[in-house]
Amino acid sequence: MMFPLLTVIVFLPLAGSLLVALLGNARPNAARWTAALVAAADLALVGWLVARFDVGAGMQFAEKVAWVPQVGITYHLAVDGLSLSMLALSALLSLLAVIGSWKTESKPATWFAMLLLLEVGMNGVFVAMDFVLFYVFWELVLVPMYFLIGTWGGPRREYAAIKFFLYTLFGSVFMLVGIIALYLKTGTFNILEMSGMGLDPTFQWWVFAAFFLGFAVKVPVFPLHTWLPDAHVEAPTAASVLLAGILLKMGSYGFLRVSLPILPEAAHQWSGFIAALAMISIVYGAAVAFAQTDMKKLVAYSSVSHMGFVMLGIASMTPEGLNGAAAVMFSHGVVTGMLFFLVGMVYERTHTRTIADVRGLAGRVPRAAGLLAFASFASLGLPGLSGFVGEFLSLLGAWKSDMWPGWVLGAAVGVLLAAAYMLWLVQRVVLGTPSEKVAGIGDLSVREVAVLVPLVALTLGVGIYWDALLRFTDPAVGAILALMGGA
Repeated sequence: MMFPLLTVIVFLPLAGSLLVALLGNARPNAARWTAALVAAADLALVGWLVARFDVGAGMQFAEKVAWVPQVGITYHLAVDGLSLSMLALSALLSLLAVIGSWKTESKPATWFAMLLLLEVGMNGVFVAMDFVLFYVFWELVLVPMYFLIGTWGGPRREYAAIKFFLYTLFGSVFMLVGIIALYLKTGTFNILEMSGMGLDPTFQWWVFAAFFLGFAVKVPVFPLHTWLPDAHVEAPTAASVLLAGILLKMGSYGFLRVSLPILPEAAHQWSGFIAALAMISIVYGAAVAFAQTDMKKLVAYSSVSHMGFVMLGIASMTPEGLNGAAAVMFSHGVVTGMLFFLVGMVYERTHTRTIADVRGLAGRVPRAAGLLAFASFASLGLPGLSGFVGEFLSLLGAWKSDMWPGWVLGAAVGVLLAAAYMLWLVQRVVLGTPSEKVAGIGDLSVREVAVLVPLVALTLGVGIYWDALLRFTDPAVGAILALMGGA
């Protein structure tokens, strides 16, 4: 294509961010509408990309231009089915985050500018095929998210923002070391050219360790997860949605795009360790979620558990497991985004997230209660909803692999715990006599329902018709496993 579609998709939100910032906080309506139109245009372009995408053709829509030719750095963008699914999710959640935070009154232009700047980094990570470009986008997301949490967050927002920044920057430093090591060994920064090179196994092991720290912090994998609950609890609703929906997936995407195809021998050597941490994350996250009294913290710890299924699927290194990992990544972004939106909507009305104080929603706000119950059932992995697809495939792939069966059985316990804490949440929040905090509140507005409807549709669509997602991810998974064939 002559039209640089990926470049426009990545950088259109940057132009929108600058325009919104220039409009200033004195013109909030202009800032809101500009941000919404830019995010909607970006989503429309991604929709066009999906419509034109050939699921069997591998990497497509490539754009490659010499950037720093003296050291072989190129401006290289491309998409396959794996990156396309994440790019579509990023564009959708970004638009919904803008609409969902429409009533933001504190520095609205700055808020929407930061949301659009965050979208630039998220989009860029999933289409960058040069390591330097990948790293630039990877680091870019830290800046707007830091300000979104630190400026518009809760009472402990400064602490949560600094902790988020330092943890993720810590991992990024190790990732940069791995990138430099690969360049010195291969003479290129091109991710696709490095894939399947057959590097020395000992060298692979050490580089895998560096990338593991960079990606595992972002996932986050136990015990590198402690920044996540603080960041989620203090972050405003839209930031929590994007943090859970997209930023966590950057880590697991890194494992699939970088660690497995470039370092296959090391990936096999590390697989048992990753499977063990995945099982611990699944059970630990679910058990701690069960003990929470704050709705938002419960959903935050559930993310640790669900992302454990992603890592279990990756550790299996089977077609079913990797497809399962990709499916959990997509479904978790949709379902957990829906949960965070709903918790935020309830908080706006009751000014509390304490489960004991938010009781009997069904008696006062049936739309909010019904959608919260629906999202909870999707989160626990009910068959027919998208949460089931990835967890089933991840467990199937793990069972078919040569990992110790104990890790798989432990992960299955996490499925039972997820059902327990989500049903317990529904029983305490949705059912019963309305509490004093709930008694006088109103139901969801048309705007709020409009934010949730696309997420409901995707949850049902993927849950009923698995091929809607797997037809994109399966060829990409096959290509990754083919590159790993020598191992």
